[in-house]
Amino acid sequence: MGSETQTITVRVPCSTSNLGSGFDTLGLALALYNDVQVSRIPASCVVLDQVPEGTDPALLLGMLSEASQAYFECTKQEPFGASVSLASSIPSGRGLGASATARLGIVGALNALAGSPLNREELLDLVTTLEHHPDNASPCLLGGFTVSGMVNGRVRCLSFPVSADLKFVTLVPDFQIATNEARKLVPGTYSKEDTVHSLNRASLISAAFSSGNYQALRGVFDDRVHQPYREKLIPQLSRVIRAGEGAGAIGGWLSGSGSAIMCMTLENVEAISTAMQAELPKSRMLILTADNRGMEIVER
Repeated sequence: MGSETQTITVRVPCSTSNLGSGFDTLGLALALYNDVQVSRIPASCVVLDQVPEGTDPALLLGMLSEASQAYFECTKQEPFGASVSLASSIPSGRGLGASATARLGIVGALNALAGSPLNREELLDLVTTLEHHPDNASPCLLGGFTVSGMVNGRVRCLSFPVSADLKFVTLVPDFQIATNEARKLVPGTYSKEDTVHSLNRASLISAAFSSGNYQALRGVFDDRVHQPYREKLIPQLSRVIRAGEGAGAIGGWLSGSGSAIMCMTLENVEAISTAMQAELPKSRMLILTADNRGMEIVER
């Protein structure tokens, strides 16, 4: 590959993060995609050719330019310009990892165009640096259910496949939530009781997903780390989750910092979807499954 290749298209799945108490740690890739096409151009900058609907082009261009610069600084490659087109089905500002798909998409495509000097672990480190935490970057890159953390300055991630039988019933409100605003609501300290509760829940969630014992997830998404504080931004949160669980869902959570709310289930998909939307009618529903492949090059 290398210099003879001029255009790469990378497909990146969206993700849901936190999954209750797994704050900045747990993530799960979902089959809703951003196709990022990157072409090598003579100019020395990033140029946007196509942006997803509802996206701020200036904000997106800044994000992609920062990612491109970080890639070339990391690899010490001779920089080249890039024309970028994004074809995305992922709603932005809803806690579904749209920014991570854009950053990973351009970095992954640049890496392929440059002859793949970075391996997947190094790509994960770079995108995590850009994202500031690995909970979306890991599932976007690796697929499946991921548990990630920083260890000695590097991302350590374990990834587990998720059954296609699991459905993720996703309520997408008609409003966005800015991640930086949502993070301001999260406390700086917690009581011993809430800390122990969080450790317990995150451990149980991780063990259940890694072992495929999904019924063991019932009752363990009762988070005390971030959801009670972010409910100020989406007052219907608890009602939507309770409605989904009442209709048969295993459990539910605020996806990332929101505004999307997700319930997972093995059955009663339509009843759960209807019950959730009844609590927040100004929304649309998505029925998603897990993506176990992660980022893929789909066109050379």
